Amino acid sequence: MLSAAELADGWISLFDGQTLFGWKAGSQADWRVEDGVIVVSSGEKGLLYTTTQFGNYVLGVDFRSESGTNSGIFLHTPPQPQDPSADCYELNIAEADNPFPTGSLVQRKKAEVDAPGGQWHSFEATVDGDRVTIKLNNQQVLDYTDPKPLRRGHIGLQLNSGKVAFRNIRLKPLGAVSLFNGRDLTGWKTYPEMASKFTVTAGGELNVQNGRGQLETAGQYGDFALQLECQTHAPRLNSGVFFRCIPGDDMMGYECQIHNGFQDDDRAQPQDCGTGGFFRRQNARRVVADDLTWFHMTLVADGPHMAAWVNGYQVSDWTDDRPANENPRKGLRLEPGTIMIQGHDPTTDISFRNLRIADWSPREQED
Repeated sequence: MLSAAELADGWISLFDGQTLFGWKAGSQADWRVEDGVIVVSSGEKGLLYTTTQFGNYVLGVDFRSESGTNSGIFLHTPPQPQDPSADCYELNIAEADNPFPTGSLVQRKKAEVDAPGGQWHSFEATVDGDRVTIKLNNQQVLDYTDPKPLRRGHIGLQLNSGKVAFRNIRLKPLGAVSLFNGRDLTGWKTYPEMASKFTVTAGGELNVQNGRGQLETAGQYGDFALQLECQTHAPRLNSGVFFRCIPGDDMMGYECQIHNGFQDDDRAQPQDCGTGGFFRRQNARRVVADDLTWFHMTLVADGPHMAAWVNGYQVSDWTDDRPANENPRKGLRLEPGTIMIQGHDPTTDISFRNLRIADWSPREQED
């Protein structure tokens, strides 16, 4: 679904072309997938929105609207926005005679473009701090600075009036910084008393062999987007990325699993949770990655909700509804914690590279 270059650049797909996994309807409407396209034509006005909220990003979406349709793509939105001038950015899809025609931000800034109905068009929307820029068919059509910028939110597709279709919905998180310098373990805490051996290879990769053991970030992170590349050096090896960990403790965090095994030649039957699943919480819906080959992983944690993508494909979508607890093994932990890489057992031989994290701002607008 995404090219190797797009994956290396950090892009993920928000729509798998077959299902509405990772999306939720905020009203009663006929949202559906037809021929690899999300379509809606009737029902109660409202949004189909991502279950995941995002901070700063670049969003790409193709859309096609019938003549007379009024729709939109909502950025940094709550599930049921009330005021596009304050609680979201509504990127409009509308006729030229609309006060805010296609390419405009409703109640914020008007764009002057020509986007006739019945044809596919492409939006690229960049939301970065207080600035929102919009490209339509690769031409910039709007540049808006928000005096009271929104921090994060869902992405929504709107049913207002008329039939509209969407495809190629993809996103690249912005603002990530490197967690690993490719030379040494600066910024990480080692545990020499544990069996795992963490080293930096001549090629600048982080390798872990043997186990049980862990490598822990010096920094702590609560809500974030983490991206990395990983390669297992033998079939069905087991590792994991732990997050919101109790600092200094023994892998006391949520675990995003690394295990590319599957059962009965069926990638929809992961073995031992599956890469991108949340261990003991939610299995990956599909094993996307292969052993002995580099793969990409994106992990998003936002409040009680977390989701993971493998090679750009969303494999998990889980909300922790347990009572609060300092230990994520026992309950909901919202407090920031460290990130740990696991050495699972004596067979462990796994490499990582290009580890980077976007540490998101507080959810609420600062005064």
